[in-house]
Amino acid sequence: MPKKSFAELINSPGMPVLVDFYADWCGPCKTMAPILEQVAAQHQGKVKVIKIDVDRNQAAAQQFRVQSIPTLILFHKGQPVWRQAGVVSAPQLTQTLQSYVQ
Repeated sequence: MPKKSFAELINSPGMPVLVDFYADWCGPCKTMAPILEQVAAQHQGKVKVIKIDVDRNQAAAQQFRVQSIPTLILFHKGQPVWRQAGVVSAPQLTQTLQSYVQ
């Protein structure tokens, strides 16, 4: 199976895509990981969650002007509709997703 481009990943038909820009060495990113896993499990089949390592994917991080990590960006129909830098609580993230989940 060919590797998908970032543009293909965020243009998921029918469901929003939450992108977590992170790095393995980032403490707050490690705090955010289980929250993302929980929210992804709660919204399985309704939201696609993608993790992008900024050290390995600098072009994507630059394209979306990621200046601090973790940065979460929610894409709906391929367009960024919400963005948050830093750790976000599961209830806050769930509330944000409600507007875009079908």
